[in-house]
Amino acid sequence: MSRLPLIQPEAANGQAAELLTAVQKALGVTPNMTKAMANSPAVLKAYLEFSGALGAGVLSAAVRERIALLVAQQNECDYCLSAHTYIGTKLAGLSPEEAEAARGGRADEPKVEAVLAFAATVLRTRGDIEDTDVKEARQAGLSDEEIAEVVGHVALNVFTNYFNKSAGTEIDWPVVRH
Repeated sequence: MSRLPLIQPEAANGQAAELLTAVQKALGVTPNMTKAMANSPAVLKAYLEFSGALGAGVLSAAVRERIALLVAQQNECDYCLSAHTYIGTKLAGLSPEEAEAARGGRADEPKVEAVLAFAATVLRTRGDIEDTDVKEARQAGLSDEEIAEVVGHVALNVFTNYFNKSAGTEIDWPVVRH
């Protein structure tokens, strides 16, 4: 059971109602994570705006989902592992094998594996990376824009992992465990 109440869209008021309606319209569903975040419209709005801004970046949906899977695995967030396994395999075009490999920081494509290696370094060092880490990412073909977005995606996913673990959000996706 969630530690925070799940705000149902039909019972929400004000900005929470507006945001939950937007989530439903965009996704066709209102995930439990957004219902829990609606306890603070500021938190839900921050998540939606951060996610939306990064979604318009240069990293493909498949790469973004791989980063999310890696971060969720490292942070032992079963809610996010479940959500991103579903989204990655059903919407972003990952095979089940690619999704599983991403959890361990692996990919068949060298550039994608470099993205995951850099993301893992950012996560492991809590952002305290070395100049050599950036140099290696560049040598693997990542642009400065991609490097910046990888850091952004790690941060976004750490936020959702921590939120869901703290809130004890009930998993409403096919369950995947770390």
